[in-house]
Order: sequence, then structure tokens, then C-alpha cells
Amino acid sequence: MSFSRDASAAAEQGPGAQWRVRVPEESELPAVARIAHEALLAPTFDIDRIRQTVELDRTLAVFDGPQPVGVAGVHSFTMTLPGGPRPVAAVTGVGVWPTHRRRGVLSALMRRQLADIRERGEDVAALFASEGGIYGRFGYGPAAYATDFRVRTREIGLRPDAPRDPALRLRLADAGEARKDMAVVHQAAAAQRVGEFQRSSAWWNTVLRDEPAERGGYGPLMCAVAEDDAGPLGYALYRTRQHWDEHGATESSLWVKELYSTAPAAYTLLWEHVITRDLVCHLSHDMAPPDDPLFTLLADPYRVSKGQVDNLWVRLVDLPAALEKRSFAAPVDVVLEVSDHYCPWNAGRWRLSADTSAARCVPTDGAPDIVLDVSHLGAAYLGGTGLGGYLAAGLVSEAAPGAVQRLDTALHRSDRPHCGKIF
Repeated sequence: MSFSRDASAAAEQGPGAQWRVRVPEESELPAVARIAHEALLAPTFDIDRIRQTVELDRTLAVFDGPQPVGVAGVHSFTMTLPGGPRPVAAVTGVGVWPTHRRRGVLSALMRRQLADIRERGEDVAALFASEGGIYGRFGYGPAAYATDFRVRTREIGLRPDAPRDPALRLRLADAGEARKDMAVVHQAAAAQRVGEFQRSSAWWNTVLRDEPAERGGYGPLMCAVAEDDAGPLGYALYRTRQHWDEHGATESSLWVKELYSTAPAAYTLLWEHVITRDLVCHLSHDMAPPDDPLFTLLADPYRVSKGQVDNLWVRLVDLPAALEKRSFAAPVDVVLEVSDHYCPWNAGRWRLSADTSAARCVPTDGAPDIVLDVSHLGAAYLGGTGLGGYLAAGLVSEAAPGAVQRLDTALHRSDRPHCGKIF
């Protein structure tokens, strides 16, 4: 499918209508990419690195004369959603040149980008937000969260009944040497976790990038692989940092970059490895799933200092298609009245009829059971965030008593959505 490089946002109505939006030429990419770099206060700029994962035909820029002043990109991902892996537009690299803020540039980009995503046949868009107050107005809702945690390793251990398998063995290697094993494990694990995307070779290059200037005082990436005779079952990718206090006692640290497993016993083996590394006193992990099994397997979970941060924000670009392709945990039959300023084709009343085997979402003139914004549906779409909080806050209204509870029950998943790699 091709898209015009000269398509203009001027024909659109609403904020930002005066700006022209187009796909940049290859020669313009460095100047365009620098916009996001400056807007996000990124410490380094490497256009060769950016080229490894950028999709130029999915990059949009706003120009003020010859000068690019706004940019928004998309990665074409296969992401695990409720119901299985599907194409998702992973929005990335969004920024406005500091001199052109508050002038409708971002609105023009978002409007054009959403139209392009719909034309490509992608029902769902997702992103990581740099600020919490930006993307709700464009129809995105916070749909997944992550947990950062810190712990002193000498104060913790795993429960004695944690699953263990003496047939498993552990192998420690440089990250590059273990790349194939990591890719095998991650492909299988990502297919089971809603919110994860399948990584291409270029994305593995990004994950395993290990330049000394980016290590934050830590050592090189190391990878512990848990395996049996059939192959790898899990891995822990981490760095260590040596430190001694004024008395010569170790205060060294270990930072877990990511840990994936396809078998509970392999998961136990990997965490016991990083917790019990000699000389390590402090362990940290910045993007764990909120329901990470580690928190259940710890003998004393109170010893862990945890903080929650938002993870994926989700946007339903084609509302009926997104809901019909989703799986549901329980039967539900509700009429939704949806507002959607940036995707007007979603606005209106929809009857959602679903059970555990199929779903149908069609336009209706029936009286609404729930009145809400498309961003609220985006927040609830992955099954980890309920609509009840929006109802209590007065942002969602309920005409039929109990309708929100019934819809929440149908959308709910017992596992929490999570994406382990910022894009």
C-alpha cells in the first residue's frame, strides 16, 4: 500500500489544520529525527543507529517552509493482544521543535497518522508516553503498567516450595554469544504475554547495544541461560557494578535488564542465580510486569521496594474491528456511546455482543448503556485496567446499572499486560 508524500493536513478540520504533513525524503531524515531527539532531551544523537529501526514510509513530518518542525513515526509490530498476535501500529519518535510548540503541530501529526494507520488496516495503535497529559486527548489510554523494584539481596530468598528441576542447568555467557538462545525464549514468551511484540534482528541489535558510554557505571551485559537437553527455557540479561564501602566491605550492585522464561523451574533458577551472585548486595529491575511471579515466590516480599509506572498506552483506531477481534472472558451485551474527536469514524453508538468464542460490534440507534470516550476503551482493551475507576471519577457514565461491571468482567484477564522494551 502506498501513501502520497505530498498529502496535506490542510484539508482536515480541527487543530493543526493549517500545517502540511508529509513523509520526508531520505535526505531529510537526519533533520527530522533530530526533532524528536531535541524534544525528548535525548543525551546522544546517532542517525546510523536510528536508521536501523526507522520505517521511513511510516514517518511523518510537519514543515514550516523548508524547516521540519514536527515528527511522528510508527513501527510495524506484531504484538500479542487478547485473542492472539496481531499487527499493531507502534507509535514512536514523536516530537515538536521547541520554537513551534502549542501551535497545532502535534495535532496535525496525530490526525494524519491515525488516518494512515486506519488505511493500512491496523485496528490498534500503542505507544510509550513521555508525559501523562499528552496522549489522552488523541484517544490513547494507559492500558499497561510496569513495576520498578530494588532490594538488598542478603535480605531475600525464594520460598522453599518454589518450582525447581535438577535436570536444568545454567550457562553464563557474553550477551552476544547468547543472542540466538535469547531470541528463541523471547519469541515463545512474548506470544504468551499481552503487550509484548516480536523482535526483529534490528530490534535485537537495539536490546543488546552495549557501548561503554551507555552503561551508567556498570559492566558489560552478561546473559545467564537456563536450559535442558532440548534447548533454552529462559534467560536473564544483566549488568554488575563493583563497589566497596569505606571499610572494604562489598556494596556491589546487579541490574536486571530483562528476564524471560517459558518454564517455572527455569524462572526460579534464573532469579536464584542473580539473587545469590557473590559480592552482590543490591539488585534492581526497572521494567518488571506488575504480576511478576518473583513477588509471589519471595519468602518475604515485604523486603522489596516497589514503584509502579505506566507502560503501554493503547488507542483503538478501528473500534468495531478491534473489539470483534478481541477475546472475552464472559458474555456481554452492551450499547456503547463513544466520543472520538480524532477518529470520527469511531464516534457514535455501537452494540457490542460477545461471548467466550466470538464478538460482534455494530452501529445501533439503541439507547446507550455506557457513555465514554475512546481513550477509556483503549485503557481497558488489554484487560488489565478496568472502567470502574473512570466511572467513579465521573468520566464514564452508566445509563444501565451494572453495565460497566459487566463489561469489565468480559474484558478482564487474569494476567497483566506488559511490554518489556520501550519503543
